[in-house]
Amino acid sequence: SFIGEESVAAGDGSILTDNPTWIIDPIDGTTNFVHRFPFVAVSVGFVVNKKIEFGIVYSCIEDKMYTARKGKGAFCNGQKLQVSGQEDITKSLLVTELGSNRDPEAIKIILSNMERLLSIPIHG
Repeated sequence: SFIGEESVAAGDGSILTDNPTWIIDPIDGTTNFVHRFPFVAVSVGFVVNKKIEFGIVYSCIEDKMYTARKGKGAFCNGQKLQVSGQEDITKSLLVTELGSNRDPEAIKIILSNMERLLSIPIHG
């Protein structure tokens, strides 16, 4: 099976089944692309039995290839990645995405989540 982000965003339905399925977003960061903000990628995932097996993200402008495989770790241009050892959120950098959904109910949820995050004394 095949699921394309652009067709789903355009309103086409999509049902994830147990069948092996490719999930592809050819312009991940469409809003960035439209505004010529240089953070755009091609994202590909492969799912079997509704569980992700591997994913690939190619950051075109940066020429960085991110890969991850279930149980095998994540890599950038072949170099192993790991999460920070930082356990204190007040010493962490927090990054968030507001999304593009402007439905009033979605906005309420987004703002509520942002309010909770902003109440934590984080770096950014």
